[in-house]
Amino acid sequence: MVVKVAINGYGTIGKRVADAVSWQDDMKVAGVVKTRPTYECLTAIQKGYKIYAATSDKIQSFKDAGFDVAGSAMDLFNEADIIVDCTPGKKKEGGTTGEDYKKIYEQIGKPAIFQGGEKHKLTGLSFNAYANYEKCIGAKYVRVVSCNTTGLLRTLVPLHRKIGIEGVKAVLVRRATDPNDSKKGPINAIQPEIKVPSHHGPDVQSVMPDIKISTMAVVVPTTIMHLHNVMITLKKEASADEVIAAWKDAPRVILVNSKHGFESTAQLMEYAKDLGRPRGDLYEIPIWQDGVSVVGKELYYTQAVHQESDVVPENIDAIRAMMNLESDKMKSIEKTNRALKIIK
Repeated sequence: MVVKVAINGYGTIGKRVADAVSWQDDMKVAGVVKTRPTYECLTAIQKGYKIYAATSDKIQSFKDAGFDVAGSAMDLFNEADIIVDCTPGKKKEGGTTGEDYKKIYEQIGKPAIFQGGEKHKLTGLSFNAYANYEKCIGAKYVRVVSCNTTGLLRTLVPLHRKIGIEGVKAVLVRRATDPNDSKKGPINAIQPEIKVPSHHGPDVQSVMPDIKISTMAVVVPTTIMHLHNVMITLKKEASADEVIAAWKDAPRVILVNSKHGFESTAQLMEYAKDLGRPRGDLYEIPIWQDGVSVVGKELYYTQAVHQESDVVPENIDAIRAMMNLESDKMKSIEKTNRALKIIK
């Protein structure tokens, strides 16, 4: 069975998910939805993806810009088996959110995946492949959690299962915007997120409610990655070697070392490019191994998150779970990893 996947929204996440779908042998891209005839249409066409306008009244604007359009979004939705909604989480002027689209998906009876910009209550089911793949098998609507939440879950879940977590405190140093966005900031400031906890802690609990976590966040003027400083109280004393062993067994987590030149997020991004990754994407969550410190039950470590790409393999696994293509989470994870050339 090859599942036909519609990509609603062909921006930072949508274009990456589309490519990842195209690299699988059990799914294919039915088409991509664009709101405006921007430069992304050029790459979509070059990759053989059919373009659909968000609404029928916008088709002419695509034709005026020289782009062939296969129809409107509704035409694509009706053709597809499942929809991956990559529309913006916050409503822009005249725009449509995932919440609006969910009503449409329900009307036509199509399953859909939403992104972390939406709230958990939209689907009542938030997804991380290693944490709760089984709960999402055959589900109608699923939300893949945000890049930061995905990063936290990737490293917390194996620790919780292998050693046990009493509580987590994390400070998230967030990038200001994506590299291709010239409209957002801060440009020359450090901007604290005043609300405590930040939304990331409750978001982790939407997937793993038994992990006690509180988070704070600050936004800094960089575009390439997020960075997390994580402090954990373990349920029992453990050595740094035991902690590292738990991560070595976990999928999509890699260990890096400052003595090898990984001194900042800049080197991590260069590493991804050197691996030949499309767009320089780093799907894995890197942890600085030489920064892991354990004092009794207290664990401290630093990890980084490539905000543009770490949720991409999760979307692929969510498709596989929802469409009943694979019941074993590790088989799905391994299949996705092979296709995306993920290290482990």
